[in-house]
Parts: sequence; C-alpha cells; structure tokens
Amino acid sequence: MIQKCVLEDDNTVQQIWALQHIAYRLEAELIGFKELPPLMDTVESIRRSGETFYAYVNEYEEIQGVISIEQEEHDTLTIARMMVHPIAFRQGIASQLIEHVFAQYPNVPLYIVSTGKLNQPAVALYKKYGFCPVETFEVAPGVKLTTFHRLNPALSQVREDSVD
Repeated sequence: MIQKCVLEDDNTVQQIWALQHIAYRLEAELIGFKELPPLMDTVESIRRSGETFYAYVNEYEEIQGVISIEQEEHDTLTIARMMVHPIAFRQGIASQLIEHVFAQYPNVPLYIVSTGKLNQPAVALYKKYGFCPVETFEVAPGVKLTTFHRLNPALSQVREDSVD
C-alpha cells in the first residue's frame, strides 16, 4: 500500500532515514561516489526538506520503498528521492511509486529526475516510464549524474491538438 508520509511522526522519519542509508549506500557503490548527499541527511534534515514523501508500506507497517517529490513551480515536478529496500528489489515497488506520483499529479506538464549515469537499474526504470536524458554533468572527478525529463503525455496530446 502506498501512503503519504507524515514527517512529524518520529517512527516514519526514522524508517525513511534508515531506508535511505541502505539504498543510497548501494547507489554510492554503483556509481563510485561515497559522498552522495542523501547519505549526509539526518532525521531532522529529512523532516525539514520541504519534500513530499510517499511510502510503499508492507502488511507489517514497514516502509519498503519511498519516493519524494518537490514542486517548486506549478509546471514542473521533481522526483527528489527514490529508494527501495534491497530485500524488496524486483517486486515492482519503484514502478508503483512512480505511477502513484503520476496519478497524484496528473496536470504537471514536466517531470524531472536525476540519477547516477552508472546506476543502470534506475536509468532503465526512468526510461521505461518515458523519461529522456537531457543533461549529464560531473559532480566529482569521474562521477556523472544524468538529468531526465518526461513530458506529461496527456498534456502533450492536448497541446498538439490545440495547434491545429
């Protein structure tokens, strides 16, 4: 089940922090960069992030996956964090979280996400959902991040129809 996280709840934030450290340590190994910003977060910095968090929660009320979003402008939505616990890999949790965000924010023209260029599982996931690479940049010697954009297909169709 996917639910919106209440960051005032200590147990929820503790679970997000613990999951984040497990998941992003794996990404750090994949891309060869141990100083990933999510690994520097504390419970309080997550609580104060200003992001909206959604969690995939199992039947034991344990958080197995999290997606967080930021909507700094009305026409863009950024996926700021995406993480799944390794014991829950390959169960479709990340897909469900992305689909949930699309369903919750159906009128956003542009979705944005970034991930390590060498993080092939994440790259494949985002491409599966129509994200296209738009920029790759170096964040540290030999470490590159790629930013992906996805135009909302429902709104793109409306724009194309209105051009005629």
